[in-house]
Amino acid sequence: MTSAEIREKILNDLVFMGLRSAIGVIFILHGISKFSPGFAENLPNMGLPVEMQIPIALAELVPGILLIIGVLSRLSASLISIIMLGAIFMVKGASSITGKGGVELDLILLAVALVIMIVGPGRISLAQAIKKIPRCLH
Repeated sequence: MTSAEIREKILNDLVFMGLRSAIGVIFILHGISKFSPGFAENLPNMGLPVEMQIPIALAELVPGILLIIGVLSRLSASLISIIMLGAIFMVKGASSITGKGGVELDLILLAVALVIMIVGPGRISLAQAIKKIPRCLH
């Protein structure tokens, strides 16, 4: 194996770790913000009961943490994909890509989640270090 191939593999692993970390931090911050009373007051406007506040907040917070450490990344990315589809179609109504109510950030987060779901966490992850977790759940 040439040194260029080694550098390319290391770069790929760093990119996957960067993608996981970026989307993880975003969803941790979004999940924490959803514990506020203001979010609970907005839920009926979205057609959801107030009791959904905690499950929605946890559905963003827990996968964000798991993505950063690299455990159950595919499962976490799947859950985030579902959340993003809900945000695009139910919350924002997919009215426009840009501007007020635009879904550009949501589409980017959905795309990153789909990449992680398909490719996996990369070699720089806790799941790769443990090696006891089934590969399909990495």
